[in-house]
Amino acid sequence: MAQVTIRINGYAYTVGCEDGQETHLEQMAGDIEQRIASIKAIGGQSGEARLLMLAALLLADELYDTRTAQPPAPAAAAKPDPEKRAKLRRLAARAEEIAADLADA
Repeated sequence: MAQVTIRINGYAYTVGCEDGQETHLEQMAGDIEQRIASIKAIGGQSGEARLLMLAALLLADELYDTRTAQPPAPAAAAKPDPEKRAKLRRLAARAEEIAADLADA
């Protein structure tokens, strides 16, 4: 397990991650740092917990918008089962025979 030290709002945090994920973790921390900088620019200085909470809410809002903007993924088209298709044909043929018998009666 790798250890990465990230900086958010001037504070250093050592965080563990899977080997090879260090750059991704640093990019995520950079994204949070950008959110905090934008919050500070709008509303001035705030407490550490409040800044992190507001950054988390901004990210959650973006995630929500992304999820709701995307149409649901289409269900994978199931390949027709040859046995089921044959059974369905037999049932359809039998139903037509019954309908024909009823029409003749």
